Amino acid sequence: MVDGDNQIKSVRQFRRFALVVCIAGALVQLGLTAYYLGMGHKATPHDVPVGLVSPTAKQAPIQNMLERERVFRVRIYKSADDLEDGILRREVYGGVDVTNPQPRLYIASAAGVSAASLLRTTFSTVLQQENAEQLQALKDKGDTVTIEQAAVLAQPAVVADVVPLPPDDVNGASLGFLVQALALGGTIASVGLGRLIPRTRRSWKRGLGHLITLIVYAVSSAAVVLWSMSWFHVGDGASQREMFAIYGLVSLAITGSTAGAVALFGPGGALLGMLYFSIGTVISGASILPEFLPAFGRVFGENLPTGAGVQAVRDNLYFPDAPIGSHLVVLGLYAGIGCLLVLVTNLMPNRSDRHAELELDMIDRIEGNDVREPATLPTVVV
Repeated sequence: MVDGDNQIKSVRQFRRFALVVCIAGALVQLGLTAYYLGMGHKATPHDVPVGLVSPTAKQAPIQNMLERERVFRVRIYKSADDLEDGILRREVYGGVDVTNPQPRLYIASAAGVSAASLLRTTFSTVLQQENAEQLQALKDKGDTVTIEQAAVLAQPAVVADVVPLPPDDVNGASLGFLVQALALGGTIASVGLGRLIPRTRRSWKRGLGHLITLIVYAVSSAAVVLWSMSWFHVGDGASQREMFAIYGLVSLAITGSTAGAVALFGPGGALLGMLYFSIGTVISGASILPEFLPAFGRVFGENLPTGAGVQAVRDNLYFPDAPIGSHLVVLGLYAGIGCLLVLVTNLMPNRSDRHAELELDMIDRIEGNDVREPATLPTVVV
């Protein structure tokens, strides 16, 4: 029950309000269910970048086979060393070397478990087909299989994991949990700050205080995440300074943009933060790789703070040779624009229809004015 004009005064009003709440909740649930299932129920790979090291005569047939249904996008490398360098730079998820009698598969589990599994399955299938074709060719010629030929055909697939996941994170789920925690914590902090700040008069001092609070929260959030990661030995081999800076920027991008939306649109702006948590984390690339999402989800996810944050953190954790400049630019834009909105809205004139909820002496204390005696005036129109 709410005091004043918003008080529900009859059973009919209560029923109407309850009906609206139920309908709104059902619609939100329906939309999110359709969205989650649409993105993750049947994740289909599209243009997954892979490398190929092959003699010139074999390149075209193998490339055409891999790119037949646009599952893979093949990149040619001159040697196995070049292929490994491409994996470390995040140019490809893995690749195959067929220059030797026994083909060799290269994967990077840390880049994405689903991509590594897809490469393993495809490689095993292709290898079985090639062995079957060789046996059929020998049979058609009436030849017998020598011991050496049988030994080659019986050899298991050779797989090299160039960048494996840590033993304590075999499913690669830690990254997604960390980003979810950042998104939820940042949203709650922005909403709480958005409710607290309007209780004081708009001024450049209030805007500066708002901005400093956002930065302090981002630094604290990054420290908490790094501390919690150390409990489970996640990211032990990565640069702690770089990780601290990236997590701080991710947190500021989420809290700053949400706080900017709240400052611009009021409490409804907090929906931006909920979008990051409920939608952005699903298409961030943490659990479902971008190449396994629909085209819209891939583009949208990579350009949200959660998506850019996931890619920057993953590369810093496991692929230090990979460039992360584009991800940092996305995060910087969200953080910068959000903080700028906070400052600008605090420099705008006060609305005459809103009232401060603090008494005059408290407002003066917040703004740093010299007050010797407590004021007993009523609330002030701002």
